[in-house]
Amino acid sequence: MAIETGSKAPDFTLISKNAEGLTNVTLSDHFGKGATVLLFFPLAFSSVCEAEFCSVRDSLADYESLNAQVYGISIDPPHSQEAFAKQHGFNFPLLCDFNKEASTAYDVLYEEFIGLKGVSKRSAFVINKEGIVVYAESSDDPKQLPNFDAIKAALA
Repeated sequence: MAIETGSKAPDFTLISKNAEGLTNVTLSDHFGKGATVLLFFPLAFSSVCEAEFCSVRDSLADYESLNAQVYGISIDPPHSQEAFAKQHGFNFPLLCDFNKEASTAYDVLYEEFIGLKGVSKRSAFVINKEGIVVYAESSDDPKQLPNFDAIKAALA
């Protein structure tokens, strides 16, 4: 079962890749500044992940108006994530959890997914500026998108 609301958000440092190079992103660096939305996803370049993140891209102003930083997280390598982001014009960071540390800490790993072991489940977490999880959802169905209205309501 995924980490529950009311819990202290497990901290992590993951790698993001963009045109400027590799960057370490530490979750707790955002604490005290605003809310954080973590969107774990199975695999870059899949049609459902594409639809999810295109939706987030198109409504990023909504998250920004709620003082929230959005991160997408998967086990894909950073160069694959960068290509995925470039192809679709994603305007928020994708974070590489290749070592599965964040996905394990949030308890959102499939035991097996299309023959692959340790792929992140489609999951969403809202973390307030104090570092407490105020919204959590995780699905065993990789085709089920997060409830974006509930995520935005948790940010309000």
